[in-house]
Amino acid sequence: MNTEISHLTVTASALLGEADKQRIRAIRSRRWLVYPRAKQVLDRLNFLVDHPRGTRMPSIAIYGDSGMGKTMIMKRFRDQHPPSFNSLTGRLKTPVLAMEMTSRPGERRFYSELLTLLGAPQRPRTDIAQMEQAALRIMEAIGVQVLVIDEVHNILAGTYREQRIVLNTLRFLSNRLQISLVCFGVNDAREAIGGDVQLARRFEQFTLSRWAANEQFEMLVALILRNTPLRHPSVLTAKSLRRILQITEGITANIFHIINSLAIEAIESGKERITDDAIEKWEPEFDAEAAFA
Repeated sequence: MNTEISHLTVTASALLGEADKQRIRAIRSRRWLVYPRAKQVLDRLNFLVDHPRGTRMPSIAIYGDSGMGKTMIMKRFRDQHPPSFNSLTGRLKTPVLAMEMTSRPGERRFYSELLTLLGAPQRPRTDIAQMEQAALRIMEAIGVQVLVIDEVHNILAGTYREQRIVLNTLRFLSNRLQISLVCFGVNDAREAIGGDVQLARRFEQFTLSRWAANEQFEMLVALILRNTPLRHPSVLTAKSLRRILQITEGITANIFHIINSLAIEAIESGKERITDDAIEKWEPEFDAEAAFA
């Protein structure tokens, strides 16, 4: 292998032939990297798609602070199971349906959001029972196996009565359609789902904890660097890794942000590598507290 690109993945190596502007654009774009923690969650989610239908379908709740990669994992899972159209039967199949919990959830708003996602928005005065039946009919017709709900902690924005109704609705959909539920949310979402004991018992829980100074964090940084198209390898000391962890407070999005910023700086300066000195001197463009809030 050419030693000039042995520190990069094949995809990142291919970008070295591009102009600096294109390489910087590639660095700024969102990239999916299969780090072990994310792969573990995805493997469990994929298990749900193939699970036989039955009563009390298994479900999964993924918790974590904002910026820990929950939405990226959700989108990756959804993209791995896209809708498909059978031209012979004329039927559309959607094994994974993903939606976002409304900011002030209630039964009507929940079904309205769900039906809009299904391509069947209802008139404002439509009876809730009709909305429910329409959602059931369409979801059964397109073969939904997993319903994914992002921002599930928004349930807490409703009154106690509204919270109970929404949780009962989720349990009803899971029972009636024999589908699994996947809920993503910040740590407060535990309280939201815990509001219905019968529903909470069905959920296997995963927590995306903040990164700590350990081998997993070192692997994450190494993976990001291998996917960052710089012409020379970036060899970082333990001190630099500790500084990255300190600045980012262990938040995944912040870790990507600082490494991407340093990589762009390395391209623009012509150094083509991230150095310990650059990490020591790095400061966010805005106030650190505001930038990483």
